[in-house]
Amino acid sequence: MKISLSPKHTTPLHIERGRGWVFRGRGCVFFTAALLFFTFHSSLFIFTSCGAPKGQFQLEGHFLKMNQAEFYVYSPDGVINGIDTIRLAGGRFTYEIPCQESGTLMIVFPNYSEHPVFAESGASVSLSGDASHLKELSAKGTTDNELISGFRQQTADASPDETRQLAQQFIENNPRSAAAVFLFQKYFIMEDTPDVKQGTRLLDMLREAQPKNLNVSRIETLFGMKKASSVGQQLPAFSATDIHGQRISRSNLTGAYAVVSTFSSWNYESQEQQRQLNRIARRSQGRLKLLTISIDATRNDCLRTVRRDTLSQPIVCDGLMFETPLLATLGLQAIPDNVITDKSGKIIAHGLNTDDLKKRLNELLK
Repeated sequence: MKISLSPKHTTPLHIERGRGWVFRGRGCVFFTAALLFFTFHSSLFIFTSCGAPKGQFQLEGHFLKMNQAEFYVYSPDGVINGIDTIRLAGGRFTYEIPCQESGTLMIVFPNYSEHPVFAESGASVSLSGDASHLKELSAKGTTDNELISGFRQQTADASPDETRQLAQQFIENNPRSAAAVFLFQKYFIMEDTPDVKQGTRLLDMLREAQPKNLNVSRIETLFGMKKASSVGQQLPAFSATDIHGQRISRSNLTGAYAVVSTFSSWNYESQEQQRQLNRIARRSQGRLKLLTISIDATRNDCLRTVRRDTLSQPIVCDGLMFETPLLATLGLQAIPDNVITDKSGKIIAHGLNTDDLKKRLNELLK
């Protein structure tokens, strides 16, 4: 695995390819991009689209009154490897990639919100909307993109409970769509406490409607892992080697409260979460144990952050990034992500943000 930091310079109408971090494989189901830079001079932008040849997928854009901007694109199912950088100059860009198989691209906006785009060979997609209402972007070009656009617009002002209910209805009404698979993953795998009964029923519908879709098989595996690591379950057994060559297993975390979490050298939120966890652990006088899984591509990348922030807990970094087996074993599916276990190893919380994590630990350690 290597990091490529030297972009190819292009004209203002073309994307810069090959910039960012590279990871291998198709196993990534989650990603939180970092280092998003936007210079806004207007809140309105419009994406336009024209045709793409077979074996290619195209997204063209024109940002009104925006002189320069950068944001990132990644794929949770391997349409592209790593992260692509889109650079706008003169307010324009063209994004075109090889695309033999259909899959999902995630466009990451400056407020860390994401918009899915479903890529298909020979297809092009247009997006238009107001930057102050990113959930209400209008997508044109393919059925799946129009479906997900309609769902996002429908749920723009909905409560979390209403949104989950509408997602369930969407999957029931559109089980053959890629958008339904995406929403299942978002609301029944990425959720902290998904409705397992409903999830099982909806997954059966997806499997019946798309029996040859490998993404459906993949989310079926992930859903099983999610159930195994849900609140109330015992932390799954595991064995790993940390960056200092020490073996660590589930037994090392029992007898005290414990937090298993993820971080990387390129994700600020996860780094801040580690700093907060270390402060709490030092004050706990042994009543809190930590284990961190690094998503970095190399051990050296991980070590630089560890030394800078003086992180002292066991940290596992095997260079496999999102494909590290330990993530799958423990049901961790985001960055940052975390589970809290009690003294017996039972999971009592999963997927808390940094503020909620601090609050919960302070309550437990009173």
